[in-house]
Amino acid sequence: MEIRVLGTLIEKESTTPEYYPMTLNSLVAACNQKTSRFPVTDYSEGDVLAGIQGLRARGYAAEITGSGRVAKFAQRFTEKLNLGRRETAVLCVLMLRGPQTAGETKGRTERMYEFADLEEVETILRKLMERPEGALVQKLAPMPGMKEPRYAQMLAGPVESAAAIMPERAAANVPNDRLAAVENELSRLREEVEELRRRLDQLLN
Repeated sequence: MEIRVLGTLIEKESTTPEYYPMTLNSLVAACNQKTSRFPVTDYSEGDVLAGIQGLRARGYAAEITGSGRVAKFAQRFTEKLNLGRRETAVLCVLMLRGPQTAGETKGRTERMYEFADLEEVETILRKLMERPEGALVQKLAPMPGMKEPRYAQMLAGPVESAAAIMPERAAANVPNDRLAAVENELSRLREEVEELRRRLDQLLN
């Protein structure tokens, strides 16, 4: 739960900065998005608040006090771990979508950082696996029927390969890079609609 909340804060800081820091209501909605998330969740406000409290205890999140009466929240994870834009984009996708191949990661980080090629993505993945302070990513075995290895974030500890298998991907026959590009564009459009709806709700209320 903390990883979902943290990943969501990181994502929205980059993709919708006009709505960041985030209110509790917008954070709950973003955590429970039907797109760009695996697994899809149904967290309550209490769940997300508990996640925020856990992150604040680690110095990974903060409550922002502004001129308004509504509390807002921001992430401090990237600053605390001194992560650059490339490392942040890769970790964010792994937090929100689960284990990914390098190709999937490249396609799904485009809104946060546009990697030049697959080699650059693989370089960042290696960097995250070989951090002197401790690895943040681990390499997993390929899924059945696939040649490419997958990578998983390790914020909650080492990942068991068997537990990380995603059946819907194993059954898909569409090439990973093409599927990732289509999903990324669809996700972008749906998120824009969701942000417009939230903005309209705020204006009406």
